[in-house]
Amino acid sequence: MIVSGSPAPLGSTCQADGVNFAIWAGAAERVELCLFDEWNIETVRLEMPDCTDGVWHGFLPGCVPGQRYGYRVHGAYVPDKGLRFNAHKLLVDPYARLLAGEFRWDPAVFDYSDRGGELILGSADSAACVPKSVVTDVRVPRTLRPGVPWAETVFYEANVRGYTMRHPAVSDAERGRFAGMSNGQVLGYLKALGVSTVELLPVYEFIDEHALVRRGLRNFWGYNPISFFAPANRYANADARLEFLAMVDAIHDAGLEVVLDVVYNHTGETDGRGPTVSFRGIDNLAYYRTLADDPAVYINDTGCGNTLNTDHPQVRALILDSLRYWSRDMGVDGFRFDLAPVLGRSAHGFSAGHPLLEAMAADALLRDVKLIAEPWDIGPGGYQLGRFPKGWAEWNDRYRDAVRGFWRGDSGVATEFARRIHGSSDLFEQSCRGPAMSVNFVSAHDGFTLADVVSYSHKHNEANGEDNRDGHAHNLSSNYGSEGATADATVLATRRRQRLNMLATMLLSQGTPMLLGGDEFGNSQGGNNNAYAQDNEIGWVDWSGLEQDRAFQESVAELIRLRKSHPALGRNDYLHGQDEIAWWHPDGRHMEEADWACASAFGVILARDQSPHVVSAGSVLIVMNSADVSASVVLPDGGLEWVRLLATADETAGYAGGPSLLLPPRSMMVLESR
Repeated sequence: MIVSGSPAPLGSTCQADGVNFAIWAGAAERVELCLFDEWNIETVRLEMPDCTDGVWHGFLPGCVPGQRYGYRVHGAYVPDKGLRFNAHKLLVDPYARLLAGEFRWDPAVFDYSDRGGELILGSADSAACVPKSVVTDVRVPRTLRPGVPWAETVFYEANVRGYTMRHPAVSDAERGRFAGMSNGQVLGYLKALGVSTVELLPVYEFIDEHALVRRGLRNFWGYNPISFFAPANRYANADARLEFLAMVDAIHDAGLEVVLDVVYNHTGETDGRGPTVSFRGIDNLAYYRTLADDPAVYINDTGCGNTLNTDHPQVRALILDSLRYWSRDMGVDGFRFDLAPVLGRSAHGFSAGHPLLEAMAADALLRDVKLIAEPWDIGPGGYQLGRFPKGWAEWNDRYRDAVRGFWRGDSGVATEFARRIHGSSDLFEQSCRGPAMSVNFVSAHDGFTLADVVSYSHKHNEANGEDNRDGHAHNLSSNYGSEGATADATVLATRRRQRLNMLATMLLSQGTPMLLGGDEFGNSQGGNNNAYAQDNEIGWVDWSGLEQDRAFQESVAELIRLRKSHPALGRNDYLHGQDEIAWWHPDGRHMEEADWACASAFGVILARDQSPHVVSAGSVLIVMNSADVSASVVLPDGGLEWVRLLATADETAGYAGGPSLLLPPRSMMVLESR
């Protein structure tokens, strides 16, 4: 017999003599709790006995962890008015910490039948086709967090499945799973490389889009969630929650942080003709943004069919509770927010003062975690780079484009390039944020890998089944003489040097660098710049490149060590005065405004510890030449000796002391005054 219980907390909560169930469904007429056995057969259906402020709740004596359940929510079904209640559809608890079973595409998962274009109530029972929520004990002891300061952070972006599927040290049982990311050799490699923070693509439960399933593909990246609490079962052998916790413990034990890429902008229920799995059937108008004059139509600021309604207090509470759970109970050190402007969207557009963003800033549990925005979506005014509030870092795509354009040899980009390597003060300083809040990257999961940036002039996404129409065309890439794979030694040497130039630039720039997993040894996706559906050898990291050119990976590790060891690199504040930073012309003078228009070679001098003069002991000079001819550079004369720390050109070329140097084509060099 179920009794009244408590409206808080939401979800299923274990107590000494049973389990409390609570679900918010503010416009529902009644709610049923359905219990399932281990074979996913419905055994009991219980009406929730009480409702408090829109929360339906009940306490079930004798219920224990492991119990599978779901909800059926009763109410009006009037699609034209945005009302989508349908008790024939079993619904996932939005607060479930674990799910059992897989989503299966079947006509029963749709809450409607199509009668000549009109949606009418669909009466097929969906219970056999949707995952079941599972009662869990929440609290698990955690290991100590590394607590890496922003100024020492180096992100490393990876997909749990793609990163481990082909790793030579990962067993068959670990491949593609949280256990693979827990592997000692995987973590030892990351530690030796020098990165500080592993940023994982989405790991909570998601489903494969119907269009992909019809093409024989599946969602590889994970940006199609149906739960904001439950780790994805496809990444586990048995209990996804416990295996995720074990992974976090292992990563922390290695001295590394864990940041999750999270998706609070849309769900896998897609548009009005998508499946009903959870939110749509609980309260469609509360969870999703719809047109004010036509609530049957979803606002699609995400390009994924729907947009979460962060103006609604219950949606804000769900997001905050999810973030607290992943941080407090699952040990996560930070979050990268996909299409983050949605978090600050209202009917009037994006605002940095949106109640959700303000609540996140005020939350005691979230103050010490890293918050990173992908600062764009496709809605009106969707590009918000530099406009997030204090405390937020942001992915800086202008950095990516400037670095790619400069090293490709594009004209007229030197000024933009200089702003980006300086730390993008024009974007972040006005909101009292330092250079570390600019997350600098030259490649990421979305787009070409770095090896493909220098191997393909055009995208090659044919394997996605969309006739190569998908994916971005603005790649700022070059094949340097031959599209794709080649045996031409000259082309290969140019590509290698350009990869090192871009990584060296990123790792020595002011700001926080993010390395795409596999770029440090030349991983390629065969020119596919939108591998979201390539859960195969196109999307999986090919580790053979590490052994083919280990010297390249060692150069990347050396760059990270140089960044961490030198005080002039990775600063917390912006360098503005001529006593702190200077832009150097190859002729042996400071750059003037007229020099920037056609600049292809120049340098930047960084003072050590805010020295009273730029050129003093310990100053760093970084000189760059993106032209295809050598550049003669007269070095600053401060009465000190310049010592080469690093060069991207062949080791036999470069500088052995003296007042000037010859900088080879398409190369850079780092020197220190002593």
